Amino acid sequence: MDYNNFYDTALNRLHDERRYRVFADLERIAGRFPYALWHTPKGQRQVVMWCSNDYLGMGQHPKVIGAMVEAATRVGTGAGGTRNIAGNNHALIQLEHELADLHGKEAALVFTSGYVSNQTGISTLAKLIPNCLILSDALNHNSMIEGIRQSGCERIVFRHNDVAHLEELLRAHTGRPILIVCESLYSMDGDIAPLAKFCDLAERYGAMTYVDEVHAVGMYGARGAGIAERDGVMHRIDILEGTLGKAFGCLGGYITGKTNVIDAVRSHAPGFIFTTALPPAVCSAATAAIRHLKTSSWERDRQQDRAARVKSILIAAGVPVMSSDTHIVPVFVGNPELCKQASDMLLEEHGIYIQPINYPTVPKGTERLRITPSPYHDDALIDELADAMLQVWDRLGLPLHEKSLAAE
Repeated sequence: MDYNNFYDTALNRLHDERRYRVFADLERIAGRFPYALWHTPKGQRQVVMWCSNDYLGMGQHPKVIGAMVEAATRVGTGAGGTRNIAGNNHALIQLEHELADLHGKEAALVFTSGYVSNQTGISTLAKLIPNCLILSDALNHNSMIEGIRQSGCERIVFRHNDVAHLEELLRAHTGRPILIVCESLYSMDGDIAPLAKFCDLAERYGAMTYVDEVHAVGMYGARGAGIAERDGVMHRIDILEGTLGKAFGCLGGYITGKTNVIDAVRSHAPGFIFTTALPPAVCSAATAAIRHLKTSSWERDRQQDRAARVKSILIAAGVPVMSSDTHIVPVFVGNPELCKQASDMLLEEHGIYIQPINYPTVPKGTERLRITPSPYHDDALIDELADAMLQVWDRLGLPLHEKSLAAE
């Protein structure tokens, strides 16, 4: 049996479909973000990062770096194993208290990533509810889909952000335990869920709510708790999930909610029980980032300003910016090969790093470049981005818009 042939076939299929992913070898330098070093066979080259999910540059913030270094120097690097074996390191307890406070919930539970917190959180929550029906938004992240699948519960998908369709499904299953699962901010299109209306329906039909705030925590709300805080519905949502790896600039994921609900997940979730805990240094760094963003709005305000300017400049140039009211700036390409070529040309010829977004992350035919400006992208960098994209669009024969998609 030629087992290698199976893997070669799988890889060749990706190449044929122009979906094979290539990751640039990048080295971020603290204090120089959004600049990074690109390591190539020809040597190092400085590039500008335009697609990082370290949205606010907190990964280089002196408070965050200082907290990590101090903790590692004082208590060492690792967590010593799972919490079941090694116990809770104190920095982890402090982090969970900080997260519960951030979201106005009784308790929080930290996982090793946002993916794991969704995958194991959703599956465990649903399994513990007899005959649970999960109503899932059509554009939910893969980690949520996997959590739903692993729960073994019945699932019905409702049309993206469609309040009427969700109510139709709730009405059809009145009296049954229901878990509504959605994101607050969808990272590929940059659109926002109607959380208040979803909460109205959940309360009317007796459903439980689970909201992923991964791309919103740190970014929105008076203290950076997310869209639910901004929209005044945080107290109406049963489970709020987030990440420490994006706007907070660290690593890890978490869920927050009532004490008994969080304790039930802690006590039953294999993805929590059998996984090594986050190291104390990472926990301390994340706590420092959360505390800073609870009181500092400069990063959020500046980032929104930069995102607005990028959209304005690109739209004025005719670049096909897709409609978005958030910090996400998607630029439509619509072809996987051309999307990859545009990304390669921006990097190799202009020193601009924007990773192509292809299927299965987005549907076929909607391939795009996803731009995420940070507070540290100045006007000159934005102008250089627009000039470079116009040159690439011309070279590849990609269409420009006299009137932007965002304004249509």
